[in-house]
Amino acid sequence: MATTGDYYQVLGVDRSAGPQDIQRAYRKLARRFHPDINKDPGAEERFKQINEAYEVLSDEQKRARYDRFGEAWRQVPEGYGAGSGSPFGGTSGGRRVYVNTGGSPFAGGGFGGMDVDDLLGGLFGGGTRMSAPGADTEAELELTVEDAYTGGRRRITLQTAAGPRSYDVTIPAGVTDGRRIRLAGQGAAGVAGGRRGDLYLVVRLAPHPRYRVDGPDVTVDLPVAPWEAVLGATVPVDTPGGPVQVQVPPGSPAGRRLRLRGRGLPDPAGAPGDLYAEVKIVVPARVSDAERELWKRLAATSDFDPRERRVGSATGGRR
Repeated sequence: MATTGDYYQVLGVDRSAGPQDIQRAYRKLARRFHPDINKDPGAEERFKQINEAYEVLSDEQKRARYDRFGEAWRQVPEGYGAGSGSPFGGTSGGRRVYVNTGGSPFAGGGFGGMDVDDLLGGLFGGGTRMSAPGADTEAELELTVEDAYTGGRRRITLQTAAGPRSYDVTIPAGVTDGRRIRLAGQGAAGVAGGRRGDLYLVVRLAPHPRYRVDGPDVTVDLPVAPWEAVLGATVPVDTPGGPVQVQVPPGSPAGRRLRLRGRGLPDPAGAPGDLYAEVKIVVPARVSDAERELWKRLAATSDFDPRERRVGSATGGRR
């Protein structure tokens, strides 16, 4: 779903909207586009845009800078427009500077290709550079399902332009694929003494030999013997939190999904995901003579035909 980059339009509110209006709009959209609920291809990207818009518009200072400088608000240092000595404030001799934010904010060393020293030199007496925060950066963080389940403190090493760099990272328990972990002040360096940007680690869950993960839910194969599927049984099943016992109902066909509520990935902010044990009927590769005789007796006694299929309910017949 294509959306505009204007934060007010992303949330669907007027520029005069109050904090409560912004919060109501955010909650409504967040529920609608949360990737755990909305499986549309563009839902995750829209959800990120909604969060970014809310982060800015719900913060009084960030919103003020966004209202004044538009998409270039991140390049404007915090505090401009609020202090008495700011060239963008209301106490600089009645003069106010409007910066053309079209194009890249630092193209050619200034705003819109204009040198900042030339633009603001008269206000600062010349030779003064405008500081600006560094850009936010992203890197992928690959985790096993077990690491995502338990979370905890980890030390990771990333390849950067300046070479390998290590970070201490707190991984939330139950972190899901695509979740971003923020490391404040670990992004690109600022301009003219501005603060560093942030580093965002995008979680990617590595393929697992047993588990298939969909958001907070986990699916695992459950091997059962033919007699266990027919008669029912209590069998062990692996979960990210350790083995548990699951009850296989009598007459369970291959592919039946048994739900273990709350045995998926944890969620500190809400209910944990579920684990689904999918029945896989496994036959013995080799049988003893005695076992073979038992199978023969069963085949002679049973009138079960696995190739007999019920037709649709419209006819109600069998064939």
